[in-house]
Amino acid sequence: MRSQELRKKAPELDSLRLGSGWKMEELSKPQIIVESSYGHSHPGSAHLDKLVEAADKAIYANGGRPANYYVTDICDGEAQGHDGMNYSLVSREIMTGMIEIHVNATPFDAGVFIASCDKSAPAHLMAMARLNMPGVFVPGGIMKAGPNMLTLEQIGKYSALYQRKEITEKQFLEYKRDACPSCGACSFMGTASTMQVMAEALGLALPGTALIPFSTGKLEVAAQQAGKRALELVEEDIKPSDILTMKAFENAIMVHAAIAGSSNSLLHLPAIAYEAGIELSADLFDRIHRRIPYLLNIRPSGFWPGEYFWYAGGVPAIMEEIKHFLHLDAITVTGKTVGENLEELKCTGFYEECAGYLAGKGVQKEEIIRPVSDPIQKEGAIAILKGNLAPEGAVVKHLAVSPKLRQVTLVAKVFDSEEEALQAVLNKSVKPGEALFIRYEGPKGSGMPEMFYTTEAIASDPELVESIALITDGRFSGATRGRLSDMCHRKQAMAGPLRWWRMEI
Repeated sequence: MRSQELRKKAPELDSLRLGSGWKMEELSKPQIIVESSYGHSHPGSAHLDKLVEAADKAIYANGGRPANYYVTDICDGEAQGHDGMNYSLVSREIMTGMIEIHVNATPFDAGVFIASCDKSAPAHLMAMARLNMPGVFVPGGIMKAGPNMLTLEQIGKYSALYQRKEITEKQFLEYKRDACPSCGACSFMGTASTMQVMAEALGLALPGTALIPFSTGKLEVAAQQAGKRALELVEEDIKPSDILTMKAFENAIMVHAAIAGSSNSLLHLPAIAYEAGIELSADLFDRIHRRIPYLLNIRPSGFWPGEYFWYAGGVPAIMEEIKHFLHLDAITVTGKTVGENLEELKCTGFYEECAGYLAGKGVQKEEIIRPVSDPIQKEGAIAILKGNLAPEGAVVKHLAVSPKLRQVTLVAKVFDSEEEALQAVLNKSVKPGEALFIRYEGPKGSGMPEMFYTTEAIASDPELVESIALITDGRFSGATRGRLSDMCHRKQAMAGPLRWWRMEI
């Protein structure tokens, strides 16, 4: 074991660990780092100490010695609408680097990695790939919806309505009060939820553990299973490099298409793949989305709150529907293949347990996850566009694009910041038939923040939502809905004079 090899090279290590509360007999046990984004930063991380504790207990019970490390994340929701959003994307890199430091500066034999949200989940996955140490990812689950299925992504809409004086201050305050009733990722298929799903689809999280609702009490069970499995991985010597193959990434992209996942996944999945020595092209996402049907009726693209995804069977249920597309022979963190995991779940009572929660809601599974024979849409939600404005490619979530805008000529209206564009939408100086350009918000500009409040202002305006487009070198939130296009490459995208551009999907 690596821990025992390094004990010989650093003789003071034993003394320091004994001073930290370790017992002499624990020094020779498998040493497991339990890394999490726990902190009081937001609901997606405030509860993770409970999962850390559960993982610790399982590691102790199965003959290992856990050590808890923390790299607290920021919340994209709390960073919205001000310069704090400029730190969002870079925080992923800082977290990844800090986890690398934690593991490589101290000897560990395996890890349990616990995270929930937009940047913490991909950061932990990137670190697992970079470190190539046996490990299990534990998704931090999802919160319940509020009264009348209120979810956080609606607050942007209500903010725009309040600023236009279309709802009262009392109504707006009530919406804000009730939008986050518990811990966990926000209850829609935004970036946080999508990346939990991607962790399981890649094979780094145990089957059925993505987006477990916090209210079920099942998250601690998942953490215990992960702690036990991490010790087994030490013996079996299964590493992320055995799991993160091209087949695994193609499986994840297929699941992404079926769930209409966040467009930010086109930033995060390639970054994880890069750490594994694999290159994912934008064209690969486009090809897969063109052949995988969209099945999941979950917000922001669909109707139901995000917690209903797990009630309907979660990632395994989606994989069952698109089974004939998947690489069923891809190895996973269980030591078994995707196909073997799916068959095993049918015998464990997993689907029956999920169905019990769904029955309590009075909803049928098919209302949440449509059968592949009767999809919501025959193609996935994402397409890659190329044209004179973005010769290297732009991302559009065409599921949200009105048929009226599938082939259209619009008049460009250019803004040099999101703040300017938002005010123009709110004060009605943006007119139907215009294309809003928000530039200088890319990675070489302000740091590639999300354009969330502007998109929500458009989506909440019935006159504009069907008649304008928004094009940016920044990012869109995973909570975004509406008729939007997102430039994934800044290079040359905004150089030179703007010209008429015909977009075809």
